Amino acid sequence: MPKNNSRTVLALAEFQTSGDALHAAEKVRDAGYKRWDVHTPFPVHGMDDAMGLGQSHLGWIVFIMAATGCLGGFSMIMFMNGVNYPLIVGGKPAGAFLSMIPILFECTILLAGFGAVFGMLALNKLPQHHHPVFYSNRFEKCSDDHFYISIEADDPMFDPEKTADFLKSLTPSHLEIVEETVAPAPADKGGHHG
Repeated sequence: MPKNNSRTVLALAEFQTSGDALHAAEKVRDAGYKRWDVHTPFPVHGMDDAMGLGQSHLGWIVFIMAATGCLGGFSMIMFMNGVNYPLIVGGKPAGAFLSMIPILFECTILLAGFGAVFGMLALNKLPQHHHPVFYSNRFEKCSDDHFYISIEADDPMFDPEKTADFLKSLTPSHLEIVEETVAPAPADKGGHHG
């Protein structure tokens, strides 16, 4: 149970091998938890399927941004060369497609690159300057040789005791209920200033 000035933020289960973490992730997925994650020191083959993660939407974001860049570049060229400043250079009319290819390529690549970077950041909910998992001192081992599953207290199914019992059934090498300190509310002194 949480102490007076703290609240539970997540349950953290530690595993010794990637195989143990993979099988535990399948059970967490099947149990119906939604706000949880697996933390590993290296990519684990099959973990996406074990977690029930679908295909990334990043490809669609990049495609839409690339198409926007291409169509935007085409519209820009047609407006500038055909309407705003209609000047024929080298005998090429305003709609000469071959002369547009370098600009269209650059606009397509530019917006696709922006879509890839900012889409990846948005889908990964970054930047996230702090995560409650860092309240655990044992979590430092994650970058070396340990594997962790964290279930956040924001999950609709989270109950500190039931979730802890569920994680114990996965036979982790260590289980921790992570808490954060909550600042006390300022006391109301009352009275009137006048």
